[in-house]
Amino acid sequence: MKESVLQYVWQHKLFLQSNLQTADGEKVEVIDVGKCNTDAGPDFFNSKIKIDGTLWVGNVEIHSRSSEWIKHGHKKDKAYDTVILHVVAETDGEVFRTDGTKIPQLVLPFSKDIEANYDSLLNNNKWIPCADKIDNISDIFIQSWKNALLVERLEQKMTEIENLLMQNHFHWEEAFYVVIARNFGFGTNGQAFETLAKSVPLNILAKHKDNLLQLEAILFGQAGLLPADALDDYTMQLEKEYAFLKNKFSLQPIDCSQWKLFRLRPYNFPHVRIAQFASLVHQSSKLFSKIIETPNLEPMKDMFSCKPSNYWQTHYLFGSASPKSTKQLGLYSIYSLIINTIVPFLFCYASKKNNEDLKEKSLHLLEAIPSEKNAIVKGWRNIGIASNSAFDSQALIQLKKQYCDTKKCLFCRIGHKVLTLQTT
Repeated sequence: MKESVLQYVWQHKLFLQSNLQTADGEKVEVIDVGKCNTDAGPDFFNSKIKIDGTLWVGNVEIHSRSSEWIKHGHKKDKAYDTVILHVVAETDGEVFRTDGTKIPQLVLPFSKDIEANYDSLLNNNKWIPCADKIDNISDIFIQSWKNALLVERLEQKMTEIENLLMQNHFHWEEAFYVVIARNFGFGTNGQAFETLAKSVPLNILAKHKDNLLQLEAILFGQAGLLPADALDDYTMQLEKEYAFLKNKFSLQPIDCSQWKLFRLRPYNFPHVRIAQFASLVHQSSKLFSKIIETPNLEPMKDMFSCKPSNYWQTHYLFGSASPKSTKQLGLYSIYSLIINTIVPFLFCYASKKNNEDLKEKSLHLLEAIPSEKNAIVKGWRNIGIASNSAFDSQALIQLKKQYCDTKKCLFCRIGHKVLTLQTT
C-alpha cells in the first residue's frame, strides 16, 4: 500500500472509525486527524487522539510498514519525539522515540474499494485516469470543481506576474507591456517577443507613440529583423530612423535567430505580429489603466482591433509583396490576449488592491468569451465534459495539466469521488 494513499485516507477520515485498536490492543478514538504537513517532519501536526481513555495532542506519522520508521531515521530524530501515533498498513516491528519510549501503532482499516479504485486510476493509460468512471460524477459537482480550478490557475499566473512586477519595480504598465508582448508571439515566438520587449523599455516607446514609423523602426530594429540592405523606400526609412534612435537611447538589438518562421502561416510571421504590436502601442497610452476602466468585453475587443501600417497590408516579409489584406488582429487572437494577459493581470491587480468588483470583472470576461478550441478541450468533450466558455476551457486545461497528466488523483475532487465509489 502506497504511503500517499494511507495519508489520503487518514486526512479525509475515510477509515473505519469503530472499534479502532492499537497493535497492543488499546482502544483508539480519533478526535482530530490534525493538519497535513507538506514540509519536513511528521506527516500531521496537532492531532488529537484518545488512546485507552487518555487524550493525547501531538503529531502523527504514517508509513506503509512499521520498519520504515527505522529506515527513515526517525528513531534518532528528535523532530519525531512529538509523534503520539504511528499509523501503518502493516506492522512488522515496534517503534520508539529517541528516549526509548514506545509509540503506539495503528493498522489503519479502510474499505478495499479505495485501494482498488486507486490502483485502477494509477494503471489506467487512457486520456485521463478516470475516463471510465467520470460519467458517475454529477455535472454540478464538476462545475463546482471547475470554479475552483479556474481560481487556482489564475493564482498560479499571479505568481509569475508578481515576479515580473518585482523585476520592474512594481510598475504595472511596464510589466503588462512585457506580458502582452510575450503573448503577441502566440506561443511559437513568445519568448522572442518577451526578449524584444525587455530590450526596449516602455518609456522609450511612449516618447514616440505618436509616430508609427518610429515605433516600427525601434521594434523591427531591436528585433534584429531589419534587412542589411534597404529593399524599398519603407525599409530605407526604417533603417534611417532606427540608426538615429538606437544611438540616442543606446539600444542593443536581440539576436534575430530567436524568431521562428518554420511551419507558421504567413499571417503569424513575426514581422506581421510586430507591425500589429507597433500599431497597438501607437493607438494607446497607459493601456493597463484603460483596461481597468473598461467596463466589459466589447470595448476591450475594440481596443485590440489594431491593423498594421499600409506597407504590412501588402507584405508578410520585408521586400516580398503579397495580395492586399488588412491583417487586422483577428477575433480569436484578441480573445487569446484577453484570456492569457488581461484576465490574469486584472485578477492579480484586484487581489493586490482588495478590489472584489474588479476580480469579478476578470471572471466575467472569461464567461463572455467562447470556449477555446484545442486538443485538451476536444479531449474533455470526447468523454462527455462540456466547455461552454473560456472560463470552462481554462479550468479544464488546469485540470488536465496539473492533475490528470501527473496522476495527482489524490488531490483532485473528481479523483476523491472516484476513489470512494463502491466497486461492487
